[in-house]
Amino acid sequence: MKLFVAALLVASVVADKVPFTNPRLATILKNEQHTPDEFGNHNSDFEIENGIEVHISGSQGESGGANVIGSWSYVQDDGSLASLKFVADEFGYQPESDLLPVAPHFPHPIPQFVLDQIEFARLEDERRAREGFSAED
Repeated sequence: MKLFVAALLVASVVADKVPFTNPRLATILKNEQHTPDEFGNHNSDFEIENGIEVHISGSQGESGGANVIGSWSYVQDDGSLASLKFVADEFGYQPESDLLPVAPHFPHPIPQFVLDQIEFARLEDERRAREGFSAED
């Protein structure tokens, strides 16, 4: 629940800083809020006619924290749909989206001499194991 409240706080601060360039007001199509029940289950669905959608569902985790899954999306200036799905639980925040940066591929192939050295070390470890030596010897 704390994570949900924190996410809403961050969203409101960011929204306050984003310039509103479209003077036309958008109509809210859906705004459903279900407060936590006795088991900590809650959800929220929000949709606006301009394409903004937010869906959040949460429950109490086994270790006492909150588990939340959700998604949000909006239509970008070029007409494409920007979206993000996420899970926030005892394993942390795990977002999924084409909008997120990804690490570059390894910049070059591994040179053969490096692969040869790795193979040599593997064979040496096998030989030492057959002779009764441990890795620390």
